[in-house]
Amino acid sequence: MRTDAANGPFRAALAAAALSLVACGAAEVGGAESAADKGGLIGAPAPDFSVKPIGKARGEVSLSGLRGHVVVVDFWGTFCEPCKKSFPKLEDLRAKYAASGLRVIGVSEDEADDRDKIPGFADAYGGAKFTLAWDEDKSIARHYKPETMPSSFIVDKAGVVRFAHVGYHDGEEAEIEKQIKELLDQ
Repeated sequence: MRTDAANGPFRAALAAAALSLVACGAAEVGGAESAADKGGLIGAPAPDFSVKPIGKARGEVSLSGLRGHVVVVDFWGTFCEPCKKSFPKLEDLRAKYAASGLRVIGVSEDEADDRDKIPGFADAYGGAKFTLAWDEDKSIARHYKPETMPSSFIVDKAGVVRFAHVGYHDGEEAEIEKQIKELLDQ
């Protein structure tokens, strides 16, 4: 096997392609709470973060600043096919429960070259009006450790991760809605 410098870019491109296939291909498999629970997030305080929203919103949004609300933190990417299905479902939930205290933050894990695609993706797939952010240095993902895209973490009013959903599965929004309603009623 060659290990010279000329082979490095090829290996890097191959690794990136494999990661993208794993992230999006695996998103159709798995289930709620499976991977996230391994990381010990379920029942633990949600890792706090602060982000500048992409789009029309101004200022910064922090998870700790949303205490008293139920928050869905959704990790996604413009490269992710299952995210095209999950975005409209998240927007439907946001629209239905925003007045009751639900907030949704879509945290993009896109690379810098794709940052400009984020607002267009949201418009094209469900007209998402929830907060969109870009995890520029991947620091948010390092704390939450999403196994695949999309991965959603549902945080209660006290700031504790109560549920996690890894990947997207048709019909899953009914279970997510039930969980959100349960937390909003507490």
